[in-house]
Amino acid sequence: MPEPLHPAHVHLAVALDGAGWHPAAWREPDARPADLLTAGYWVDLVQEAERGLLDLVTLEDGLSLQSDDPWTPDERTDRVRGRLDAVQVAARVAPVTRGIGLVPTAVVTHTEPFHLSKALATLDYVSTGRAGVRVKVSSNPAEYRHVGRREAPVLDRGDLQAQQVRDLFDEAADWVEVVRRLWDSWEDDAEIRDAATGRFVDRERLHRVDFAGRWFSVKGPSITPRPPQGQPLVTALAHATVPYELVARSADVGFVTPRDAADAAGIVGEIRAAQQAAGRAGETVHVFGDLVVVLDDDPAAAAARLRRLDDVAGAEYRSDARVFTGSAAQLADLLTEWAAAGLTGFRLRPATLPHDLVQVTGRLVPELQRRGLFRTAYEAGSLRGLLGLPRPANRYATARNDAAGAA
Repeated sequence: MPEPLHPAHVHLAVALDGAGWHPAAWREPDARPADLLTAGYWVDLVQEAERGLLDLVTLEDGLSLQSDDPWTPDERTDRVRGRLDAVQVAARVAPVTRGIGLVPTAVVTHTEPFHLSKALATLDYVSTGRAGVRVKVSSNPAEYRHVGRREAPVLDRGDLQAQQVRDLFDEAADWVEVVRRLWDSWEDDAEIRDAATGRFVDRERLHRVDFAGRWFSVKGPSITPRPPQGQPLVTALAHATVPYELVARSADVGFVTPRDAADAAGIVGEIRAAQQAAGRAGETVHVFGDLVVVLDDDPAAAAARLRRLDDVAGAEYRSDARVFTGSAAQLADLLTEWAAAGLTGFRLRPATLPHDLVQVTGRLVPELQRRGLFRTAYEAGSLRGLLGLPRPANRYATARNDAAGAA
Protein backbone atom coordinates (compact mmCIF):
# COMPACT_ATOMS: atom_id res chain seq x y z
CA MET A 1 0.00 0.00 0.00
CA PRO A 2 1.40 3.46 -0.87
CA GLU A 3 3.01 5.33 2.01
CA PRO A 4 1.63 8.80 2.84
CA LEU A 5 3.39 11.41 0.75
CA HIS A 6 6.06 13.55 2.37
CA PRO A 7 4.60 16.98 3.18
CA ALA A 8 6.92 18.46 0.53
CA HIS A 9 4.63 16.83 -2.02
CA VAL A 10 1.38 18.33 -0.78
CA HIS A 11 -1.19 18.87 -3.53
CA LEU A 12 -3.66 21.74 -3.67
CA ALA A 13 -7.04 22.03 -5.38
CA VAL A 14 -9.73 24.70 -5.29
CA ALA A 15 -13.46 24.04 -5.51
CA LEU A 16 -15.25 26.75 -7.49
CA ASP A 17 -18.95 27.34 -7.05
CA GLY A 18 -20.90 30.48 -8.01
CA ALA A 19 -19.70 33.56 -6.15
CA GLY A 20 -18.16 31.44 -3.39
CA TRP A 21 -19.31 28.86 -0.89
CA HIS A 22 -20.87 31.30 1.58
CA PRO A 23 -24.48 32.06 0.60
CA ALA A 24 -23.90 35.81 1.01
CA ALA A 25 -20.73 35.83 -1.12
CA TRP A 26 -22.50 37.32 -4.15
CA ARG A 27 -23.24 40.48 -2.15
CA GLU A 28 -19.60 41.27 -1.38
CA PRO A 29 -18.20 44.49 -2.90
CA ASP A 30 -15.69 42.62 -5.10
CA ALA A 31 -18.17 39.94 -6.23
CA ARG A 32 -19.33 39.78 -9.85
CA PRO A 33 -22.92 38.50 -9.70
CA ALA A 34 -23.74 39.89 -13.15
CA ASP A 35 -20.94 37.79 -14.64
CA LEU A 36 -21.69 34.38 -13.10
CA LEU A 37 -23.15 33.06 -16.34
CA THR A 38 -20.36 34.37 -18.58
CA ALA A 39 -17.32 32.51 -19.84
CA GLY A 40 -15.01 35.35 -18.82
CA TYR A 41 -15.87 34.97 -15.14
CA TRP A 42 -14.79 31.33 -15.06
CA VAL A 43 -11.74 31.97 -17.21
CA ASP A 44 -10.60 34.64 -14.75
CA LEU A 45 -11.06 32.38 -11.73
CA VAL A 46 -9.28 29.36 -13.22
CA GLN A 47 -6.42 31.50 -14.56
CA GLU A 48 -6.01 32.92 -11.05
CA ALA A 49 -5.85 29.38 -9.66
CA GLU A 50 -3.30 28.52 -12.31
CA ARG A 51 -1.16 31.50 -11.30
CA GLY A 52 -0.98 29.81 -7.91
CA LEU A 53 0.28 26.58 -9.57
CA LEU A 54 -2.61 24.60 -8.11
CA ASP A 55 -3.02 21.00 -9.20
CA LEU A 56 -6.65 21.31 -10.20
CA VAL A 57 -9.95 23.10 -9.88
CA THR A 58 -13.27 21.35 -9.42
CA LEU A 59 -16.44 22.91 -10.85
CA GLU A 60 -19.69 22.29 -9.01
CA ASP A 61 -22.84 21.17 -10.80
CA GLY A 62 -26.27 19.70 -10.12
CA LEU A 63 -29.58 18.85 -11.75
CA SER A 64 -31.74 21.08 -9.57
CA LEU A 65 -31.57 24.65 -8.38
CA GLN A 66 -29.25 25.31 -5.47
CA SER A 67 -30.86 25.17 -2.05
CA ASP A 68 -29.81 25.82 1.53
CA ASP A 69 -31.26 22.38 2.32
CA PRO A 70 -29.37 19.63 0.44
CA TRP A 71 -32.44 17.37 0.53
CA THR A 72 -35.23 19.68 -0.67
CA PRO A 73 -35.55 22.84 -2.79
CA ASP A 74 -36.23 26.15 -1.10
CA GLU A 75 -37.94 29.31 -2.32
CA ARG A 76 -35.24 31.79 -1.28
CA THR A 77 -34.47 34.61 -3.67
CA ASP A 78 -31.57 36.11 -1.70
CA ARG A 79 -29.17 33.36 -2.78
CA VAL A 80 -27.41 32.55 -6.04
CA ARG A 81 -29.72 30.35 -8.09
CA GLY A 82 -28.82 28.90 -11.48
CA ARG A 83 -25.52 27.72 -12.94
CA LEU A 84 -23.79 26.72 -16.16
CA ASP A 85 -22.98 23.16 -17.17
CA ALA A 86 -19.67 22.25 -15.53
CA VAL A 87 -18.28 20.10 -18.37
CA GLN A 88 -18.92 22.83 -20.90
CA VAL A 89 -17.38 25.48 -18.65
CA ALA A 90 -14.27 23.32 -18.34
CA ALA A 91 -14.13 22.90 -22.12
CA ARG A 92 -14.33 26.69 -22.55
CA VAL A 93 -11.59 27.32 -19.99
CA ALA A 94 -9.25 24.59 -21.24
CA PRO A 95 -7.77 26.40 -24.29
CA VAL A 96 -6.82 29.48 -22.25
CA THR A 97 -5.02 27.56 -19.50
CA ARG A 98 -1.88 25.46 -19.76
CA GLY A 99 -1.02 23.65 -16.55
CA ILE A 100 -3.96 23.28 -14.19
CA GLY A 101 -6.30 20.28 -14.08
CA LEU A 102 -10.00 20.77 -14.87
CA VAL A 103 -12.44 18.55 -12.98
CA PRO A 104 -16.15 19.20 -13.60
CA THR A 105 -18.85 17.54 -11.50
CA ALA A 106 -21.15 14.94 -13.08
CA VAL A 107 -24.36 13.71 -11.43
CA VAL A 108 -23.90 10.09 -12.43
CA THR A 109 -27.21 8.87 -11.01
CA HIS A 110 -29.00 10.57 -13.90
CA THR A 111 -26.32 10.75 -16.62
CA GLU A 112 -25.53 7.95 -19.06
CA PRO A 113 -21.89 6.82 -18.91
CA PHE A 114 -21.60 6.69 -22.71
CA HIS A 115 -22.52 10.37 -23.05
CA LEU A 116 -20.17 11.56 -20.34
CA SER A 117 -17.33 9.29 -21.39
CA LYS A 118 -17.05 11.01 -24.76
CA ALA A 119 -17.59 14.50 -23.28
CA LEU A 120 -14.77 13.92 -20.78
CA ALA A 121 -12.54 12.35 -23.43
CA THR A 122 -13.14 15.44 -25.55
CA LEU A 123 -12.25 17.65 -22.57
CA ASP A 124 -9.01 15.70 -22.20
CA TYR A 125 -8.19 16.39 -25.85
CA VAL A 126 -9.12 20.08 -25.61
CA SER A 127 -7.01 20.50 -22.46
CA THR A 128 -4.16 18.31 -23.79
CA GLY A 129 -4.37 15.87 -20.92
CA ARG A 130 -5.71 17.86 -17.94
CA ALA A 131 -9.26 16.52 -17.59
CA GLY A 132 -11.02 14.75 -14.77
CA VAL A 133 -14.49 14.26 -13.33
CA ARG A 134 -16.02 14.46 -9.87
CA VAL A 135 -18.53 11.64 -9.56
CA LYS A 136 -21.64 12.74 -7.65
CA VAL A 137 -24.63 10.61 -6.67
CA SER A 138 -28.12 12.01 -6.27
CA SER A 139 -30.80 11.27 -3.71
CA ASN A 140 -32.53 14.64 -4.16
CA PRO A 141 -36.19 14.06 -5.10
CA ALA A 142 -36.25 17.29 -7.15
CA GLU A 143 -33.54 15.95 -9.43
CA TYR A 144 -35.42 12.68 -9.92
CA ARG A 145 -38.53 14.66 -10.88
CA HIS A 146 -36.55 16.77 -13.34
CA VAL A 147 -35.17 13.71 -15.10
CA GLY A 148 -38.38 11.70 -14.77
CA ARG A 149 -36.97 8.21 -15.28
CA ARG A 150 -37.51 6.69 -11.85
CA GLU A 151 -38.67 7.41 -8.34
CA ALA A 152 -36.30 8.82 -5.74
CA PRO A 153 -35.32 6.34 -3.02
CA VAL A 154 -36.80 6.94 0.42
CA LEU A 155 -33.76 7.46 2.64
CA ASP A 156 -33.21 7.82 6.34
CA ARG A 157 -30.91 10.86 6.45
CA GLY A 158 -29.15 9.49 9.50
CA ASP A 159 -28.47 6.02 8.10
CA LEU A 160 -25.62 6.31 5.59
CA GLN A 161 -25.17 2.54 5.42
CA ALA A 162 -28.73 1.68 4.40
CA GLN A 163 -29.15 -0.57 1.38
CA GLN A 164 -30.63 2.29 -0.66
CA VAL A 165 -27.46 4.31 -0.03
CA ARG A 166 -25.28 1.35 -0.98
CA ASP A 167 -27.29 0.96 -4.18
CA LEU A 168 -26.61 4.56 -5.16
CA PHE A 169 -22.86 4.15 -4.67
CA ASP A 170 -22.79 0.70 -6.29
CA GLU A 171 -24.45 2.29 -9.31
CA ALA A 172 -21.78 5.02 -9.27
CA ALA A 173 -19.06 2.38 -9.16
CA ASP A 174 -20.59 0.66 -12.20
CA TRP A 175 -20.79 4.06 -13.94
CA VAL A 176 -17.07 4.57 -13.39
CA GLU A 177 -16.29 1.06 -14.61
CA VAL A 178 -18.27 1.59 -17.82
CA VAL A 179 -16.63 4.97 -18.44
CA ARG A 180 -13.14 3.54 -17.92
CA ARG A 181 -13.89 0.66 -20.29
CA LEU A 182 -15.17 3.08 -22.92
CA TRP A 183 -12.00 5.18 -22.60
CA ASP A 184 -10.02 1.97 -23.20
CA SER A 185 -12.19 0.76 -26.06
CA TRP A 186 -9.83 2.39 -28.56
CA GLU A 187 -6.25 1.24 -28.25
CA ASP A 188 -3.66 4.01 -28.36
CA ASP A 189 -2.54 3.12 -31.88
CA ALA A 190 -6.00 2.37 -33.29
CA GLU A 191 -5.87 5.40 -35.62
CA ILE A 192 -3.69 4.65 -38.64
CA ARG A 193 -4.60 7.64 -40.86
CA ASP A 194 -2.85 6.12 -43.87
CA ALA A 195 -4.16 7.92 -46.95
CA ALA A 196 -2.12 5.70 -49.29
CA THR A 197 -3.88 2.52 -48.19
CA GLY A 198 -7.19 4.19 -47.32
CA ARG A 199 -7.11 2.87 -43.75
CA PHE A 200 -8.01 5.44 -41.09
CA VAL A 201 -8.44 3.01 -38.19
CA ASP A 202 -7.32 -0.50 -37.37
CA ARG A 203 -10.58 -2.31 -36.60
CA GLU A 204 -8.69 -4.93 -34.59
CA ARG A 205 -7.81 -2.21 -32.10
CA LEU A 206 -11.39 -1.07 -31.45
CA HIS A 207 -13.22 -3.10 -28.83
CA ARG A 208 -16.73 -3.61 -27.57
CA VAL A 209 -16.89 -3.15 -23.80
CA ASP A 210 -19.92 -5.49 -23.47
CA PHE A 211 -20.79 -4.32 -19.96
CA ALA A 212 -23.99 -5.80 -18.54
CA GLY A 213 -24.96 -5.02 -14.96
CA ARG A 214 -27.87 -4.08 -12.76
CA TRP A 215 -27.96 -0.45 -13.91
CA PHE A 216 -26.19 -0.33 -17.27
CA SER A 217 -25.92 -2.42 -20.41
CA VAL A 218 -23.37 -0.87 -22.77
CA LYS A 219 -21.91 -2.41 -25.90
CA GLY A 220 -19.30 0.08 -27.03
CA PRO A 221 -16.88 0.94 -28.43
CA SER A 222 -16.77 4.68 -27.77
CA ILE A 223 -16.97 7.05 -30.71
CA THR A 224 -14.03 9.06 -29.32
CA PRO A 225 -10.46 7.72 -29.49
CA ARG A 226 -8.62 7.01 -26.25
CA PRO A 227 -7.95 10.27 -24.35
CA PRO A 228 -4.42 11.71 -24.03
CA GLN A 229 -4.20 10.59 -20.38
CA GLY A 230 -5.51 7.15 -21.27
CA GLN A 231 -8.12 7.68 -18.58
CA PRO A 232 -8.98 11.14 -17.23
CA LEU A 233 -8.89 11.54 -13.46
CA VAL A 234 -11.84 10.14 -11.48
CA THR A 235 -12.61 11.83 -8.16
CA ALA A 236 -15.40 11.63 -5.57
CA LEU A 237 -16.45 13.45 -2.40
CA ALA A 238 -16.94 11.10 0.55
CA HIS A 239 -18.28 11.61 4.07
CA ALA A 240 -18.83 8.10 5.43
CA THR A 241 -18.02 4.42 5.03
CA VAL A 242 -20.06 3.66 1.90
CA PRO A 243 -18.66 6.57 -0.15
CA TYR A 244 -15.19 5.84 1.26
CA GLU A 245 -15.54 2.41 -0.35
CA LEU A 246 -16.40 4.07 -3.68
CA VAL A 247 -13.20 6.12 -3.45
CA ALA A 248 -11.19 3.02 -2.57
CA ARG A 249 -12.45 0.82 -5.39
CA SER A 250 -13.16 3.31 -8.18
CA ALA A 251 -11.44 6.70 -7.79
CA ASP A 252 -8.01 8.22 -8.28
CA VAL A 253 -8.69 10.99 -5.73
CA GLY A 254 -11.11 11.15 -2.82
CA PHE A 255 -12.19 14.41 -1.19
CA VAL A 256 -12.99 13.96 2.51
CA THR A 257 -14.14 16.26 5.31
CA PRO A 258 -12.19 15.64 8.53
CA ARG A 259 -12.73 17.71 11.68
CA ASP A 260 -9.13 17.54 12.87
CA ALA A 261 -5.86 15.65 12.36
CA ALA A 262 -6.98 12.61 14.35
CA ASP A 263 -10.18 12.39 12.31
CA ALA A 264 -8.12 12.73 9.12
CA ALA A 265 -5.89 9.85 10.16
CA GLY A 266 -8.93 7.67 10.87
CA ILE A 267 -10.52 8.46 7.51
CA VAL A 268 -7.30 7.76 5.62
CA GLY A 269 -6.93 4.45 7.48
CA GLU A 270 -10.48 3.43 6.59
CA ILE A 271 -9.96 4.26 2.91
CA ARG A 272 -6.62 2.40 2.80
CA ALA A 273 -8.23 -0.69 4.34
CA ALA A 274 -11.07 -0.53 1.80
CA GLN A 275 -8.52 0.00 -0.97
CA GLN A 276 -6.74 -3.19 0.07
CA ALA A 277 -10.03 -5.10 0.22
CA ALA A 278 -10.79 -3.90 -3.32
CA GLY A 279 -7.49 -5.27 -4.60
CA ARG A 280 -5.94 -1.84 -5.16
CA ALA A 281 -3.35 -1.86 -2.38
CA GLY A 282 -0.51 -1.24 -4.83
CA GLU A 283 -2.17 1.73 -6.52
CA THR A 284 -1.91 5.40 -5.54
CA VAL A 285 -5.27 6.76 -4.42
CA HIS A 286 -4.96 10.32 -3.20
CA VAL A 287 -7.02 11.49 -0.23
CA PHE A 288 -7.55 15.27 -0.12
CA GLY A 289 -9.01 17.06 2.88
CA ASP A 290 -11.74 19.61 2.16
CA LEU A 291 -11.88 22.96 3.97
CA VAL A 292 -14.03 26.04 3.50
CA VAL A 293 -11.60 28.95 3.87
CA VAL A 294 -12.13 32.53 5.03
CA LEU A 295 -8.68 34.11 4.78
CA ASP A 296 -7.23 37.53 5.55
CA ASP A 297 -3.79 38.80 6.51
CA ASP A 298 -5.20 39.63 9.95
CA PRO A 299 -6.98 36.62 11.53
CA ALA A 300 -9.32 38.98 13.37
CA ALA A 301 -10.36 40.47 10.05
CA ALA A 302 -11.17 37.02 8.69
CA ALA A 303 -13.34 36.22 11.72
CA ALA A 304 -15.07 39.59 11.45
CA ARG A 305 -15.72 39.07 7.74
CA LEU A 306 -17.36 35.70 8.40
CA ARG A 307 -19.57 37.26 11.08
CA ARG A 308 -20.56 40.00 8.65
CA LEU A 309 -21.35 37.47 5.92
CA ASP A 310 -23.46 35.47 8.37
CA ASP A 311 -25.35 38.61 9.38
CA VAL A 312 -26.09 39.40 5.73
CA ALA A 313 -27.20 35.80 5.11
CA GLY A 314 -29.38 35.80 8.19
CA ALA A 315 -27.88 32.64 9.67
CA GLU A 316 -24.58 31.13 10.76
CA TYR A 317 -22.90 29.40 7.82
CA ARG A 318 -22.64 25.64 8.23
CA SER A 319 -20.91 23.20 5.91
CA ASP A 320 -20.18 19.52 5.54
CA ALA A 321 -16.49 20.56 5.68
CA ARG A 322 -14.67 22.36 8.46
CA VAL A 323 -14.83 26.15 8.11
CA PHE A 324 -11.39 27.69 8.64
CA THR A 325 -10.97 31.38 9.45
CA GLY A 326 -7.55 32.97 9.84
CA SER A 327 -4.39 33.90 7.99
CA ALA A 328 -2.59 32.01 5.26
CA ALA A 329 0.23 31.20 7.69
CA GLN A 330 -2.24 29.68 10.15
CA LEU A 331 -3.83 27.66 7.37
CA ALA A 332 -0.38 26.44 6.29
CA ASP A 333 0.17 25.22 9.87
CA LEU A 334 -3.10 23.28 9.75
CA LEU A 335 -2.39 21.75 6.34
CA THR A 336 1.03 20.62 7.50
CA GLU A 337 -0.51 18.97 10.55
CA TRP A 338 -3.18 17.22 8.49
CA ALA A 339 -0.65 16.09 5.86
CA ALA A 340 1.32 14.41 8.62
CA ALA A 341 -1.88 12.51 9.45
CA GLY A 342 -1.84 10.92 5.99
CA LEU A 343 -3.70 13.30 3.70
CA THR A 344 -1.88 13.75 0.40
CA GLY A 345 -3.54 17.02 -0.55
CA PHE A 346 -6.29 19.53 0.11
CA ARG A 347 -9.28 20.93 -1.72
CA LEU A 348 -10.02 24.44 -0.53
CA ARG A 349 -13.47 25.97 -0.93
CA PRO A 350 -13.21 29.79 -1.06
CA ALA A 351 -15.98 31.33 1.02
CA THR A 352 -16.04 34.34 -1.32
CA LEU A 353 -14.77 34.89 -4.82
CA PRO A 354 -12.41 36.32 -5.79
CA HIS A 355 -11.15 37.38 -2.34
CA ASP A 356 -10.45 34.01 -0.76
CA LEU A 357 -9.11 32.52 -4.00
CA VAL A 358 -6.59 35.36 -4.25
CA GLN A 359 -5.64 34.76 -0.63
CA VAL A 360 -4.91 31.13 -1.55
CA THR A 361 -2.83 31.97 -4.62
CA GLY A 362 -1.18 35.13 -3.32
CA ARG A 363 -0.67 34.32 0.35
CA LEU A 364 -1.04 30.59 1.08
CA VAL A 365 0.95 29.29 -1.88
CA PRO A 366 3.99 31.57 -1.23
CA GLU A 367 3.85 30.58 2.46
CA LEU A 368 3.89 26.88 1.58
CA GLN A 369 6.69 27.49 -0.91
CA ARG A 370 8.75 29.26 1.76
CA ARG A 371 8.35 26.16 3.91
CA GLY A 372 9.39 23.90 1.04
CA LEU A 373 5.95 22.28 0.95
CA PHE A 374 4.71 23.21 -2.52
CA ARG A 375 5.94 23.34 -6.09
CA THR A 376 7.44 26.46 -7.67
CA ALA A 377 6.54 25.48 -11.25
CA TYR A 378 4.34 22.99 -13.04
CA GLU A 379 6.53 19.91 -13.42
CA ALA A 380 4.26 17.80 -15.65
CA GLY A 381 2.12 18.35 -18.70
CA SER A 382 -0.85 16.24 -17.63
CA LEU A 383 -3.08 16.15 -14.56
CA ARG A 384 -2.05 12.56 -13.87
CA GLY A 385 1.56 13.67 -14.09
CA LEU A 386 1.01 16.47 -11.57
CA LEU A 387 -0.44 13.96 -9.11
CA GLY A 388 2.23 11.32 -9.73
CA LEU A 389 -0.28 8.90 -11.24
CA PRO A 390 0.75 6.60 -14.10
CA ARG A 391 -0.96 6.54 -17.45
CA PRO A 392 -3.12 3.38 -17.23
CA ALA A 393 -2.38 0.48 -19.52
CA ASN A 394 -5.15 -0.27 -21.99
CA ARG A 395 -6.96 -3.36 -20.72
CA TYR A 396 -7.99 -4.52 -24.20
CA ALA A 397 -4.53 -4.11 -25.70
CA THR A 398 -3.07 -6.06 -22.79
CA ALA A 399 -5.64 -8.84 -23.23
CA ARG A 400 -5.06 -8.98 -26.99
CA ASN A 401 -1.28 -9.11 -26.55
CA ASP A 402 -1.60 -11.82 -23.89
CA ALA A 403 -3.80 -13.87 -26.22
CA ALA A 404 -1.33 -13.43 -29.08
CA GLY A 405 1.54 -14.50 -26.83
CA ALA A 406 -0.35 -17.56 -25.67
CA ALA A 407 -1.00 -18.54 -29.27
